[in-house]
Amino acid sequence: MSELILELPEQLLTAKTQAQLSGLSYAGGIPPAIAWELFISGQALLVDVRTTEERKFVGHVPESLHVPWATGTALVRNPRFVRELESKIGGKETVALLLCRSGKRSALAAEAAAKAGLLHVFNVLEGFEGEIDERQQRGKADGWRFHNLPWVQD
Repeated sequence: MSELILELPEQLLTAKTQAQLSGLSYAGGIPPAIAWELFISGQALLVDVRTTEERKFVGHVPESLHVPWATGTALVRNPRFVRELESKIGGKETVALLLCRSGKRSALAAEAAAKAGLLHVFNVLEGFEGEIDERQQRGKADGWRFHNLPWVQD
């Protein structure tokens, strides 16, 4: 294990170990409440990978960074995502937590980041709105907003 990994917060070391045991190609997943703790304590950056429209009309976490994984209502993949992410977070060794609507796009984004050599990019599990339920609604059982974590709406 490298010296840098040993400096990660315990929650992230645990997530990395679980990710390796599960065969994930990226650093791992973090529950929303832990992501918030790491973000407000300055131990990690929070990067919203949803579209500009989602951030504007659904809401977003104050002071989070924004690098869209895909754009527009058709969700066209952003071909510059990894370059933009690395530039915005300041390098390959920065700890970044990626947030999307349900945790699926952010997992794909974390995989792409890891493949490009970004070492500590984690997925925020459950996403901002949570998984869709049997009534075709989000936010009733999980997600950032469900857990009453800070967010704002334009």
